[in-house]
Amino acid sequence: MAASEGDKYRSYLTEEDVKNTTWRFGPPNYDAVNKLFEEGRTKIWPVGSLEEKVQRLVKTWEMEIVHKVNPDEYKTLDAKKFTLGINGRKALTLEEAGKLGGSYNVFLQTGLPENFRVYNPANETAESSQKVFTTTFARGFAVEILQVYSGPPLIVYKFRHWGFMEGPFKGHAPTGEMLEFFGLAIFELDEHSKAVKAEFFYDPGQLLGGLVKGKMSEEHKAETSSSCPFFTTA
Repeated sequence: MAASEGDKYRSYLTEEDVKNTTWRFGPPNYDAVNKLFEEGRTKIWPVGSLEEKVQRLVKTWEMEIVHKVNPDEYKTLDAKKFTLGINGRKALTLEEAGKLGGSYNVFLQTGLPENFRVYNPANETAESSQKVFTTTFARGFAVEILQVYSGPPLIVYKFRHWGFMEGPFKGHAPTGEMLEFFGLAIFELDEHSKAVKAEFFYDPGQLLGGLVKGKMSEEHKAETSSSCPFFTTA
C-alpha cells in the first residue's frame, strides 16, 4: 500500500506521517505481514466495531513503540505516564523498557538461569533482536484480536500472535511450521483516549519451544556446549 494511503490496519502511517516521523529502522512496511494476517486470521471484525477499533489501536501502538525513536511523536499513548507490565512483573516506564534493548527483549524477559535461556535478552540489543526475529519470521509475526471483554477506558482483550518459521533461529534450522501463542492484555486509556498503562499475560514457551525444534548447526552446537555445562548432544 502506498504511503500516501496509509496502512489498512494501522493509523498514523500516511505519507505526511512518514515524512514527519523519526524512525528507528526506517519507515516500516507492513505489506507482507498484512498479507499474512489476512490469510491466517480467524476473525474478520466489521469496520467501526469495538473489536476492529481495539485491533487497530493495538497494531498502531505496537508500530509506534517498535519503530518510532522519539516518544514525543507517539500518538497512541501518553509517553510521560505510560507503563508496561509483562506477566505480573514490575511495570516499566518507557525509559526503563528502552534500556532493555527493544520490544523483543521487553516481552521475552525471563527469570531462567542464563544456561537455560533459549533466547537471552541480556545479550541482545534493539538492533540484534530485531534482526533475529525478522530473519526467523521473514513474512512477519501477525497479531489478531480474538475477543474484547471490555471497552475503553479499560480495555481487556484476548489475542493471538502467529508466523511461519522460514528462517533460522539462533543456529536452529527453519522448520517452515506455523508458530503461534495466545494471551490476554489490558489497556488503560486516559480521557484523551491515550494509553497510560498496558499489561500482557502469556506463556513465552509457546513461541520459544517451536523455535528450537529445527536441527541445530554444528557450529552453534559447539558454541553452546562450550558455554553451557548442562548442554548435551545426545
